[in-house]
Amino acid sequence: MATRTAPLETAGAHPPVPRRVLIALCATQITSWGVLFYALPVLLGDITADTGWSTAAVMGAFSAGLAASALAGIAVGHLLDHRGPRLVMTAGSTLAAVALAGVAAAPNLWTFTAAWTLAGIAQAAVLYKPAFAAITTWYGPKRVRALTILTLAGGLASTVYAPLTAYLASHLDWRDTYLALAAILAAVTIPAHAIALDPPWPAPLPDANGEGIAPVPDRRQIIASPTFIALAVAIALAAFAMSTSNLYLVPLMTGRGMDTATAAWALGICGAGQLLGRIAYAPIAIRTGPTIRAVLILAIGAAATLATALIAGPLGLVFTAVILLGAARGAFTLLDATAITDRWGPSGYATLHGILTAPATIAIALSPWLGAVLVDWTGGQPQMFALLAALVLIAAAICFGEGLFHRYVAKPSAGR
Repeated sequence: MATRTAPLETAGAHPPVPRRVLIALCATQITSWGVLFYALPVLLGDITADTGWSTAAVMGAFSAGLAASALAGIAVGHLLDHRGPRLVMTAGSTLAAVALAGVAAAPNLWTFTAAWTLAGIAQAAVLYKPAFAAITTWYGPKRVRALTILTLAGGLASTVYAPLTAYLASHLDWRDTYLALAAILAAVTIPAHAIALDPPWPAPLPDANGEGIAPVPDRRQIIASPTFIALAVAIALAAFAMSTSNLYLVPLMTGRGMDTATAAWALGICGAGQLLGRIAYAPIAIRTGPTIRAVLILAIGAAATLATALIAGPLGLVFTAVILLGAARGAFTLLDATAITDRWGPSGYATLHGILTAPATIAIALSPWLGAVLVDWTGGQPQMFALLAALVLIAAAICFGEGLFHRYVAKPSAGR
């Protein structure tokens, strides 16, 4: 396990981070996202055909896993702050492989759901949140560049693993496919996390009297602050809207008469837009403060979502709106990753980030089901997308209000 040292931030210097750290995290994010998240949609038809379980039941099991990830993320964040990513992410990789084996062997829907719940706990320890914590701590002022590279790699997960899963499924049944994917995940991520994540991990910051770990009330004050609560609400609203728009983009397009292949291209272009948004984030971060940056990205997201709702043609204009939608979503991933350090600095990042984003993770877990409810309630896909645009705009307004509150009412915090 990583050696514990004095806090790097307070020392005023960040030692060079070995290149293997970022390479390993990029490889494990591609694999973890690909196997734990993107394989299920590919195998969904095979699972329902073989078991007789409904699509809603299978996706409900997956949503239960996402909800478990949100709750586990709080405890994982606390453990990350105190023990570092090497232990947490290695254990998470091991648990993920075991959970996927359970998914493959599940004899009934209840066992299948229990296995996905276990997989959700593993997700909290291997997906973006612990990787963000590792990079935020180790890379210090250079974290935005490293986070950008990491999320660009993560964006390739579906590109790599959706075709691989389809290939395996063409030669194996869905159960053996999941066993093969579990073996791949174990082979790639367990040794990478155990071997590469070995730079020194900073000890908890001393308190004012130099008597040990920083007092818990400091973090509790942050968590109870209007700024933190407002950010949690804004991130949850935006995450729900962006996740739902991604899930229902193809139905929106096909509902307007677009053929399935072209609608699938629209979804792929949206994914490419995410990469563009992540590349653009670093220059935006250099030129803007946290509040302006959040409002700008969310406002673009709201406008792009509304444009997607309203524009039915020509195809070039539709694709332009979809690219902007993807770019906003890609930039939002990095906005989420840097929200804590922008406002309170890196100390206690993993704990605070886990709590901050727990409502967003639950909102994402609800998005498949709640999206369908909203389609019925609003009267159609375009109307639902217009409502999602309003939610993102509300999130932007909350961030703007949070910035005003911080500037004129609250005391200045680190990084603001």
